[in-house]
This record gives sequence, structure tokens and C-alpha cells, in this order.
Amino acid sequence: MSTYTIGEIADRSGFSASSLRYYEGIGLVEPTSRTASGYRLYNDSSLDRLAFIARGKQLGCTLDEVTDLVEIWDGQRCGPVQRRFHDLVSGKIRGARAQIAELTEFATQLQAAAEQLSAEPVDGPCDADCACLSTSSTEPAPTSAVALGRKPVEVPVACTLEPGAMPDRLVEWEAVLAAAEDRFALDDGGLRIEFAANVDVGELARLIAAEQHCCAFFSFALTVDQRGTALEVRAPAGTTEIVAELFGRPA
Repeated sequence: MSTYTIGEIADRSGFSASSLRYYEGIGLVEPTSRTASGYRLYNDSSLDRLAFIARGKQLGCTLDEVTDLVEIWDGQRCGPVQRRFHDLVSGKIRGARAQIAELTEFATQLQAAAEQLSAEPVDGPCDADCACLSTSSTEPAPTSAVALGRKPVEVPVACTLEPGAMPDRLVEWEAVLAAAEDRFALDDGGLRIEFAANVDVGELARLIAAEQHCCAFFSFALTVDQRGTALEVRAPAGTTEIVAELFGRPA
């Protein structure tokens, strides 16, 4: 049976090395052996396990759900795994349909607003009678939900990350945030996260860039100084729960 280093199995599985180390820390995927120098080694069974994990994540399973599936999968019998998988996917179908209904309602609201805003503007400053401020009688009450975390949160902001990519992004953040030693609330409403010395600064910087690309409402400041490595996260008012879902709460 072939053996692979952590870099090789990361390339073959599609998971980052930091995700693999995080999975090891929670007992989800462990190296099959180590070299004399202590480097992790994996084999073809590890690849099969990771492929199964990837399938669960692809279908929107949470980390807890994936862990539950893997425990059943370890029993070497397909029947219980397939039944449990079916139950999870059926529940996600119901959730997806509910989100579609919410988004359809929100699209209707946007369409009504767009039609109203296409009219001739008032002669003068915006006021209660202009299209910018008034609400059409046919326009639905504003409701919107953005799923940026483990559950939908009603917020006036948007994330452009594809829904199927969210589970992977969350695991990557969890892997990096595992090295967080403390969290503090900042005076301006932001969150400061201080990390242990072993944090992967390169991976942290990569994630910051990726997150800012899909969620432009976040503002990040990464500092490395005599105090250590820290990340400051800021977001608009009303997005406290989004920040907490993704980055944790202050101590």
C-alpha cells in the first residue's frame, strides 16, 4: 500500500495541510504512521476516508455531521452509512427549499424597489416622498438571510461565496483559529484575536484575502509585533452574530 506525506495527501485529497492537521487534532483523520523524524504519513485508506469526508462536505454537512458519518463508516457496513446519509441529505433539501423561498421573496422585494427607483427623481433633496426612502405598497416587507457560518443569520450584507464552498472555508478558519489564545472586544465594536506562536501566518493571510474577496463588508488588520501575532476584525453595525459565528466571541 502506498504511503504519502502530508503535502502529497493534501494535493491528492484537495484538503489543505492545515485542515488535515486540524482533522487530526479532533480525531477525524489520523496519520497511519510517522517517519523516524516525526513526519506524518498517510496511506490509500486515508485517501478513501478523506474522499468520504469531502463528499459529506460537498453536500453541506457540518463538521459534527461529518464526524457522525465517519464513525458509522468505520463500521465497514454501507447500509447504516447510507441510511444516515439519506436522512441528513433529506433534511438539507428541506432547508435548501426554505432558503430558496426566502431568496425568491427577497428577489421580489428587490424587483419592486428597482422599478420604483427607475422613476423620475424628485426636484430637490431626498425626502420621505422620494423613491430612495419611500416603500411601495406592493413591496414585501424586507427580509433577507445570508448563510455565513453554521446557520442563516438575518443581516443587511451579502456573501458571494458559493454555498458549496462554505463548509471548506469554515474548516479552514477552524484550523487556523485553533491556535487562537484569546479574543478581546475593541472599543469600535471590532474583535481582536491573539494567536499562539505556532499559528500559520501564511495560511492566516491567505484566508483573510479570500474572505475579504467574498465578504467585502469585513475589514481585517493582521499584526505581527513584539506582542505576537494578532488579527483584528471589523464589520458594519448589526453584523455581530456573523463575526461571532465565524471568528468566535470575546472572552
